[in-house]
Amino acid sequence: MSGDHTHNDSQIESGSRVNDAHKHKDKHKDKEHRHKDHKKDKDRERSKYSNSEHKDSEKKHRDKDREKMKHKDGSVERHKDKEKRKEEKIRSLDGKPKKEKENGFASPPRIKSEPDNDSFYPSPKHEKSLKRERDDDDSEFKPKKIKTENDKKAKKRKQEDEEDIKPKKKTKDKKGEVADGKKKAKKEPEEKWKWWEEERYTDGVKWKFLEHKGPVFAPPYEPLPSNIKFYYDEKPMKLSEKAEEVATFFAKMLDHEYTTKDIFRKNFFKDWRKEMTSEEKAKITDLGKCNFTEMSDYFKAQSEAKKQMSKEEKQKIKEENERLLQEYGFCVMDNHKERIANFRIEPPGLFRGRGDHPKMGMLKRRIRPEDIIINCSKDSKHPKPPPGTKWKEVRHDNKVTWLVSWTENIQGSIKYIMLNPSSRIKGEKDWQKYETARRLKKCVDRIRSQYRDDWKSKEMRIRQRSVALYFIDKLALRAGNEKEEGETADTVGCCSLRVEHIKLYPEKDGQEFVVEFDFLGKDSIRYYNKVPVEKRVFKNLQLFMENKQPEDDLFDRLNTSILNKHLQELMDGLTAKVFRTYNASITLQQQLKELTSPEENIPAKILSYNRANRAVAILCNHQRAPPKTFEKSMQNLQTKIDAKKDQLADAKRELKSAKADAKVRRDEKSKKAVESKKKAVQRIEEQLMKLEVQATDREENKQIALGTSKLNYLDPRISVAWCKKWGIPVEKIYNKTQREKFAWAIDMADEDFEF
Repeated sequence: MSGDHTHNDSQIESGSRVNDAHKHKDKHKDKEHRHKDHKKDKDRERSKYSNSEHKDSEKKHRDKDREKMKHKDGSVERHKDKEKRKEEKIRSLDGKPKKEKENGFASPPRIKSEPDNDSFYPSPKHEKSLKRERDDDDSEFKPKKIKTENDKKAKKRKQEDEEDIKPKKKTKDKKGEVADGKKKAKKEPEEKWKWWEEERYTDGVKWKFLEHKGPVFAPPYEPLPSNIKFYYDEKPMKLSEKAEEVATFFAKMLDHEYTTKDIFRKNFFKDWRKEMTSEEKAKITDLGKCNFTEMSDYFKAQSEAKKQMSKEEKQKIKEENERLLQEYGFCVMDNHKERIANFRIEPPGLFRGRGDHPKMGMLKRRIRPEDIIINCSKDSKHPKPPPGTKWKEVRHDNKVTWLVSWTENIQGSIKYIMLNPSSRIKGEKDWQKYETARRLKKCVDRIRSQYRDDWKSKEMRIRQRSVALYFIDKLALRAGNEKEEGETADTVGCCSLRVEHIKLYPEKDGQEFVVEFDFLGKDSIRYYNKVPVEKRVFKNLQLFMENKQPEDDLFDRLNTSILNKHLQELMDGLTAKVFRTYNASITLQQQLKELTSPEENIPAKILSYNRANRAVAILCNHQRAPPKTFEKSMQNLQTKIDAKKDQLADAKRELKSAKADAKVRRDEKSKKAVESKKKAVQRIEEQLMKLEVQATDREENKQIALGTSKLNYLDPRISVAWCKKWGIPVEKIYNKTQREKFAWAIDMADEDFEF
């Protein structure tokens, strides 16, 4: 039958070519009729999809345009008497080839009308069985109404559309490649080196290859503008460049408390005169006659101008800092790129020190390349010194971890440029420190038993050593190092305690054998504590203090070297710091077990963690001065709490009203309103609790430094295990920098970890 259709079609086409204008008009009308009948045919075809013959119709839909046209023309012949009469008239005429016929019916108006009809798809019941046929059909049919299709088909059609436009696809692919490249480039630095999964070097070797660019030196001094004057005895005076530079250090600190201290002023003036010319020395003899006010005002204005810089200027500085970081802030160690902690050399200035340091005010001299010792591997590209200079020395010592070193002029101590805390070397050191403290756990009972027995020793040196060890263990005191008198602040540790630092009370505040400690510890932080001790310890202290003056040593037969030697005999690697680390970590673990309640929400659990951390900070005497903005920040927080309480009261009133309304109306809408109001009340209650917990936390920690113990004395695996056990995000305990530092602990510790 399709053959007859083809024959008739060709006759129609040939007739169309030879007929006059009148026949063309008839043909146009005839085409319109055929379009109408074709629509009826399509309606019939639609009805077929709903019965079991849908597979046949799907097969027809997969035919090419040429076959579809045949089908359409066949249906027209069956239902059009008018067309049959017309066919009889033109039967004698020669037919045109089929190709021309198809081109005739494939005119734009016809194709434009087809998508609306072909966009029909079976009901959802048939969707699953027709999925494969539909996918095939998609390659031929691209309907306008894609909203009726599922997402997968829509996506496929979009891809096929892109394939039709080849240049567009190429451009998109290229962009895609670039985008993927960018993504990969961003992700590369995030790939962490899991050094803790690799074997460690032996025989004290720290690295096998080390390459870096050396340090960044402080910028050269820029002389003051000519209109900024220094005054001596109320008269302007032009200073030499060296003298002026040192004068600016004092001017920058003019409003600081340091410049009012006699020791600071004395040391500054002494060192300043060393930088003056002979004429300046002869004239400037009294610091009290020096006026630095104009200099000070100039630097204040400079500081203010820096704050008011435009975004562009700030961006320029940021870009320069980033350039320096990329060039000097990283090294290559054993084929891994590692971050350097402090690649900039400290600029010259005035030494401040902690507490009442006897050297405060002295001049910290400018460090030059000739002061610098470089450490790198022999086969690396050695750092180049600035033009016209040379390094003091280039070493290749792979048993040390520093990259650069120099000796500072105030204390004569050696300063280092080291790797970042997140580096392998620093991480290994931390890991080893906590593992040593864990080893102490296994033998601490034996050590405690031994020093208790030594309290009764016949030798005074053994008694003193055992009492000192008891204090180090029980109170987490530092050992204390020997120092030259007058060289540093008057700070002490356990071994260097003097008689004046303790008081003995047979009974105080309802407790027996109380010892009151009062001394300046590390960084001139006061240690004040009243603790009950065991009777034998108390009696020994009385014995140690007999016939001594307040300034005499309490432990006159003991020093740090003797104590450390004894500790090494008790356990390999044992020091006073290991005792502090052990006691701090074990205290945190015990406190977390006691304070954490399964019923608490996350904010309450974090408060419990901070309280456990605070117990450790108190044990280690990690104090701080309350922040200057503490009162203001607490007022702001209280304002937020009050506002949240008002919000909660309003929400509760709305809930009560909604419940009353629901009782009357008894419909679904009012029930939903009640649920919505309940959730709102619950949400506000949680927000209020968070704020109240925050306020409690701030108040309790205003004079306690939690960070010191958290970063230096607490095994991070305890905190990580606690987080994993209770579902607390590690981010709530450690910030980004701290997470990088403790990446090894976060990776290896599970919730069952025990210190």
